[in-house]
Parts: sequence; C-alpha cells; structure tokens
Amino acid sequence: MNHQKVSLLPGLYFIATPIGTARDITLRALDVLASADVIAAEDTRSLRRLMEIHGVPLEGRRILAYHDHSGPAARAKLLAALGEGRSVAYASEAGMPLIADPGYDLSRAASEAGYTVTSAPGPSAVTTALTLAGLPTDAFFFDGFLPNATQARRARLEALREIPGTLVFYESPKRAAASLADMADVLGGARPAALCRELTKKFEQVRRGTLAALAEGAADDPPRGEIVILVDRGHLPNVSASDIESDLRTALETHSVRDAADLVARMHGQKRREVYQMALGLSKG
Repeated sequence: MNHQKVSLLPGLYFIATPIGTARDITLRALDVLASADVIAAEDTRSLRRLMEIHGVPLEGRRILAYHDHSGPAARAKLLAALGEGRSVAYASEAGMPLIADPGYDLSRAASEAGYTVTSAPGPSAVTTALTLAGLPTDAFFFDGFLPNATQARRARLEALREIPGTLVFYESPKRAAASLADMADVLGGARPAALCRELTKKFEQVRRGTLAALAEGAADDPPRGEIVILVDRGHLPNVSASDIESDLRTALETHSVRDAADLVARMHGQKRREVYQMALGLSKG
C-alpha cells in the first residue's frame, strides 16, 4: 500500500495529479485522497482510475464532479460540506489545480468564507517543461493557452514581446504550427525556444531551436499530444540615443508623434513608451 489514512483537519485540500505517469503522484496526495470526507474532481473517471491504480478505496464515498461547466450549484455543495466541518479534497484532471485548470472560484469562495485552504502539491507541466527546455528559469511568465483567432493571438504575443522572462504557453497539436509561425513573426524568428510534448509519457519529446526553425519543423512534422511551448526572453539590441533621435526626426517629418514612435521603436527593437517620450519632446522642441 502506498497510502495511509490520516486525520485531516476540516478544510479544502487541492490535490496535484500526474500529468502522465501515474506513479508521479505524491504519497501525501494519496493519504489525503484516502482520508478526506468528501472528494471532488474535474474528471471523476480519471481520478477514480488513479485511485484504483494506487489502491485507494472509496469506502462508500462518491466523487463529485467539479469543472468549468459545473456552475454555482456544485460549488455550493462543496462549501456546504466545509460548513459542516468536513474535509474536502479536490483534484483537477492533470497537474496542479488552478494552473490552466478549474478551481479558482472554489478557492476564492472557500477562503472568503474563512475555511482553511491548503494543497498537496505535485506535478505541473509548466515547471516540468521549464526543467527540460534549456532556457533561463530565473524569471518566467506563464500565459496558458493563446487565443484561437490569428489576429487576437498575434495581438497577445505583441503584448508579451518585451516581458523580461521566459514565456510559457500551453498549446493544442492542431494549432501548434500556426502559433509557432506567429511567434516567429511577432517575437522574432531568431529567438531560442523549445517545444515539449507528452511530458512524462512514453513518447516524451523536446524540440529545441529558434522559433523560425521550430515553426518550420512543426509545419513539416506536426507534433502530437499535450504540448508546452517555451520562448526565451527578448534581448533589446544596443542602440545609441543619437541614432534613435536621428531616425525620429526623419520620421516626424511625415508621421504623427504616435506613428513615428511606433515606427522607430519597431525599427530598433526598443520599448515604445521610451521612444514615444523622446518623440514627444522632439515635436515640442
């Protein structure tokens, strides 16, 4: 047996579940699942199967469904159980609850009502991919799934372009090639990146290279399975202030302050706000 029944204090316990390999679950998570008064899950069948694999008996308990489409009624049932002084365990389908998975509204409601909220932490595709990608991990920004529509996706990437950390995205195999192509175009094809697929599973694979190379590879050989895409932070080129000022003066002859700033900022890969302030000063001078 890999678990034991323990005495749980009343409260909400978020349970991390494996992103692939079933044995990646923690012993503490199994203890909580064996001991909680009430169990809820994003996918009841997946959690029931996981408990069967590890020999965790339900002992008359049933697993309540709680997911994005459950609505307030399901949340109310779990809050009522907490109100009765019971222990409630909640598991998302794979990885940490709330990380691109349901649970936020439940966590907030329980906290606001004064109940204890804690976690039995464990696997996450975000941190696993960061470990394998070979990109900087001192600072990173997780953005979940990018928008489906091309224009919205490109706009979102533009907003993330200058974030000083590794960018991390989840992606579906159907959109991976298109997303990588947009990333190469908006963020820069020379940026180092990595595509991680099927993490911890039999066909785990990490493709490393520039965004341009990964986009070409995904177009020729579309990746399958669960995908995480990581992109190195942007590195602004060294450009002298005099060069920027010279180009701004030229641009201001035929463009508005806003358009001139946009043009020169893109030309030199600089932050638009700083270039705009310079353009504003030149226009008043």
